[in-house]
Amino acid sequence: MHSELLQMAADLARRDEPFVLAVVVRRRPASSSQAGDMALITAAGAFHGWLGGSCTQPTVVREARRALADGKPRLVVLTPDPVNTERPGVLVFPMTCASGGSVEIYLDPILPAPRLAVFGASPTARALVKLGKAMGYSVVVADAAADPADFPEADRVLTDPTALVPAAGPLYAVVATLGEGDEEAIRAALALAPVYLGVVASAKRFARMRQTLVAQGVTAEQLDSIRSPAGVKIGAKAPEEIALSVLAEIVERRRAVPAAAARPEKEETAAPREAIDPICGMTVEIATARHTAEHEGMTYYFCCGGCRERFLATPEKYAHGGAA
Repeated sequence: MHSELLQMAADLARRDEPFVLAVVVRRRPASSSQAGDMALITAAGAFHGWLGGSCTQPTVVREARRALADGKPRLVVLTPDPVNTERPGVLVFPMTCASGGSVEIYLDPILPAPRLAVFGASPTARALVKLGKAMGYSVVVADAAADPADFPEADRVLTDPTALVPAAGPLYAVVATLGEGDEEAIRAALALAPVYLGVVASAKRFARMRQTLVAQGVTAEQLDSIRSPAGVKIGAKAPEEIALSVLAEIVERRRAVPAAAARPEKEETAAPREAIDPICGMTVEIATARHTAEHEGMTYYFCCGGCRERFLATPEKYAHGGAA
């Protein structure tokens, strides 16, 4: 199974799709898992592999998706005695499998490298590629005059800017053509719907570009999304300094917390995201729950089919314990 999961991981990584590798690092009897058991969880919540009984799966999937959201690995412990198992840096949850054993699972989020598209063959473009690659970006260069020998650090060098196509995940783009095909490069960059588009140009030069782009059909909304002059104000003059200021602005954009995410939902309007399995007490993520049941107009969520069957046998005994 490990070879199949590793092949699946390689395929996902090749397609720049995020996923989580989960590995059992410790277990105590009578857990059915063994140290080294492995699973892969996709961003959509699909679970492949084996980590023990099915009662561990909802918790692992939920925490795996959280790991993908914040990019941080975590150690998850499922145990029948969660209160006395708590320790710093570990997420502890109740083990509800009938076996009564415990298991510790390490979740490692594998995220695609952030993507940087550089338009231009100028010294500033070369500096952007070199520094961007050093910072861990997947870098592509697009310019009619681009010579691969001038960009040894780039992952790809394209001589047709329009050959770039949108791909999964956020893209950061910088136009550093510096007077050579500026408008064409900006239109090609806008077609990629980047989360950041910076143009290395003076305010006066960009104002002239803007007039040309409007005449070519580029909307005011698209133009207003462009950062020009690109980069944070550090008094940059040399190409390397300009590249540093632009990438600093990109890092600032990457690390910023969106206002909507930072603002907590109002208690009275927020829809519940999780429910409690009324049979075993496990927390179940509503969006990905596979086992549900209706009783007296309410929906109940279960960690596994066994809990659902027990509920359906005598629903009045467990009703209102895990409805949403």
